[in-house]
Amino acid sequence: MPKKKFLKPSNRPQLNRTHRMTFLLNDEEKKAFDRYVRKYRIKNQSRFLRELVMISVIRQLEEDHPTLF
Repeated sequence: MPKKKFLKPSNRPQLNRTHRMTFLLNDEEKKAFDRYVRKYRIKNQSRFLRELVMISVIRQLEEDHPTLF
């Protein structure tokens, strides 16, 4: 039986999520979200939503950065 490999601790500081954000969906939005989650077999809905929001935020910030010319 092969030995288990252990991951080395990273030197990066741990990024704890301590700030809760909530939002509400109407019935149609909830149905659409549930249908999407089932269709694409999303296992972690929280991670999925967090990544979607942060991708949108980062993309917008990159587009709005100041330019010299």
